[in-house]
Amino acid sequence: MANVTGPSFREFLAVFFRIGMLSFGGPAGQIALMHRIVVDEKRWIGESRYLHALNYCMLLPGPEAQQLATYLGWLLFGVRGGVVAGILFVVPGLVVIIALALAYAFFADTGWLQSVFLGLKAAVLAIVAQALWRMAKKSLKGPRYAGFACLAFLALFVFGIPFPLVILFAALGGYLLLQAEIADADDEDAVAPHDGGHGWRALASVVVWVLVWLAPLGLFMVFGGGTLAEIFTFFVKIAVFSFGGAYAVLSYVAQEAVNTYHWLTPAEMLDGLALAETTPGPLVLVLSFVGFLAAFGAPVFGSAVLSGILGALLTAWAIFVPSFVFIFAGAPYVESVRKKPALSGALAGIGAATVGVIANLTFWFALHVLFPSVGRIELFAFHPFLDAALVWPQWQSLSLSSLAIAVAGGVGVFRFRLGVIPLLVAAGVAGLAIGA
Repeated sequence: MANVTGPSFREFLAVFFRIGMLSFGGPAGQIALMHRIVVDEKRWIGESRYLHALNYCMLLPGPEAQQLATYLGWLLFGVRGGVVAGILFVVPGLVVIIALALAYAFFADTGWLQSVFLGLKAAVLAIVAQALWRMAKKSLKGPRYAGFACLAFLALFVFGIPFPLVILFAALGGYLLLQAEIADADDEDAVAPHDGGHGWRALASVVVWVLVWLAPLGLFMVFGGGTLAEIFTFFVKIAVFSFGGAYAVLSYVAQEAVNTYHWLTPAEMLDGLALAETTPGPLVLVLSFVGFLAAFGAPVFGSAVLSGILGALLTAWAIFVPSFVFIFAGAPYVESVRKKPALSGALAGIGAATVGVIANLTFWFALHVLFPSVGRIELFAFHPFLDAALVWPQWQSLSLSSLAIAVAGGVGVFRFRLGVIPLLVAAGVAGLAIGA
């Protein structure tokens, strides 16, 4: 039974600050962490409602995990809850990535930190696996649901079909084949749909947030900005068209930042990606590392450090503020269709497919945690529609230390119900000891 009383705002702040500090492991780890804390531990949000929010966020451009945190905060405390949850999800990682960028700019040595986070990522793998197991048990109610999940997994992992198309076909298939209704028991949570406004109120909300998002451009037009203006304008464009997940975005940014703008070298871009993968928060925080080095190398105010920090902050502003636009404008409508009987089959299909999506993220994450060298096996191509391939590890590169920490973490969470913080602390110490 869910907690029908709901949290106090103070408890809400503490929990989402905790989520922001512990959100390692990319989208898979972050979605799993929020599910474990908000759904399983606190019981503030029901299972079906969580998956409903997740489905919407995965259709949007930008960092889906931050958008999910914003959506959950909005469900609990309206706009102020969404703003706070979205900010708290990003700020801890942003502070860390700016500090690491400063250290990198002066020392270019972060090996000890990577040792710590080697252990953290292996432990997060156990948390992800536990969340996947719980979601599968609750969402896959029969063979047809399991079939939807398997097809979604194959479509993404083998064929690389874009996620929006996977969801579209899942909704169509669910509408035609699954005559299920959203379970009322899953909706006995601590929140009621917020009326975010319709018509002109929704439009006004969008206009306000877009003006907030683009406010730095007005300042640059008045005072000038040089490299900072160039950085902000570039990442505004990235935010609008960032479909396809973090790695699709990062590959394009790497090409442009290195070859077109010459903000950093290929080696520096790879180092930034490694740092971002080992810090809390969305993986696209690596873009703030790019913005820092770009401004650090071409100081605007005579101070490389100040310019670098401003470059990182402007990059984060450009990338993350649009998430608030998408959630506050779209979530009220998404909530309004959640219980309509005509959509129950489509929603059931999407919910089952989402399990396959999380399984794809989990398997991809596991491969890259356990195997430093991961290749690609081409199966067959039938362009432009199908290009079947497998992301497959080089078995001799297996990291025994990561495997050992992941197995120990799995035993801890499945057998002994170990909490997130003790698990991550133990794993971080183990990683540091192994790397020493």
